[in-house]
This record gives sequence, C-alpha cells and structure tokens, in this order.
Amino acid sequence: MDAAFTAWVPKRRAHTHRTHQQVIGERAARDHAALKPLPPTPYLVAERHLRPVGKDCLVAFGGNLYSVPATKVRPRQLVEIRATKSQVMLHSTIADSSGETLLAIHPRALGRGVRVVEEHHWDGLPTGKGRRTTTGDALPRPRHERPLGEEAGPLQALLNRAAAIRVEVGRRPLSVYDELTGTRPFTTNRATKEPS
Repeated sequence: MDAAFTAWVPKRRAHTHRTHQQVIGERAARDHAALKPLPPTPYLVAERHLRPVGKDCLVAFGGNLYSVPATKVRPRQLVEIRATKSQVMLHSTIADSSGETLLAIHPRALGRGVRVVEEHHWDGLPTGKGRRTTTGDALPRPRHERPLGEEAGPLQALLNRAAAIRVEVGRRPLSVYDELTGTRPFTTNRATKEPS
C-alpha cells in the first residue's frame, strides 16, 4: 500500500485542481512556504462560561462547586470559567492592578455534587459550618417584623404555616359578583320547537 501511495502522489501533484485551476504540487509548495512555525505553548482547547459567585465564594459549574478567594470577589460577581477535560480555571472578568485575571485553578471534578474547595479561599469570610453567611454585621430584626414562629425555631414555623392554611375563608356564589357589577350571568336560552 505504501509503495502504491508513493507512486500515486507525484501523478496527483502534476494534475490541475478542478476548483482553483492550479497545479496541485505548485499550490502545495506555496501553501507550505506560507505556514508559520508552531507556537511554543500548545493551543488550549477549553469551554468558556460565565457564572455568578455565591455568598459562600463557590461557583457552580457542571453540577459541582469550585471555590474562589473571598478577598478577590464579591457575591453575585460574574467570573469566567475556562474548563478543560482535566482542570477548571476561574478568571475575573476585570483584571486587577497587575493585569492578572486568574482567581483559582482546580482539578475538574468527576461526577456531580462535588465541592472542590481550597480552605484558604474562605479567609475573610465569617466562620460558619456551610459558610452560607453574608459579610458585615447583621442586626436582628425587631420582634414585630419577624415571620410568625421564627423565634420558636423551624419546626414551630412550619406548624404555624400549616395552621395558616387552615384559616377559614368566606365563600359566596359567583352571582354575587354579577349583582355587584350589574351584569347578567352567562346563560343559554334554548328555543324549543313545538311540533306542528
């Protein structure tokens, strides 16, 4: 097969191409001369997406969560995700004072529901189990502004909500609204034919 291909190539290169009407060998030599050398770093093939940062400095991508430094982002800020098969790179959409946009690099998680977190990214956030807290001091709401049952805990709030569903509501026929608006209800009058 190799010998047959080697014998065929010179014949093919001597033909005139039917589309651009040039001799294939001459066009190939010109095209090869125009090629530039390969770049020193390989071309990176990556998916690119914009995602918002959560209050816990985690960014959702592909059913998983990836951390970014709390000191470099704010909640709901959009960050750019550049994902390859093996890693996820998180970039700010605005460069910092040194011109850098890279926030974090993580290995790409396998599956779904995985948290990929570097603990030092949470430096600067209030402490807490799930870190689902906002920064700044939150003042407690006055008692009259709290939802029913908030002070008694989540179970009592749920029970109070169930009690609110059982509140008796007045019921009346729709004809009451017809009387109020002065309109007649929709009726059908069927004319009956009398046998002749």
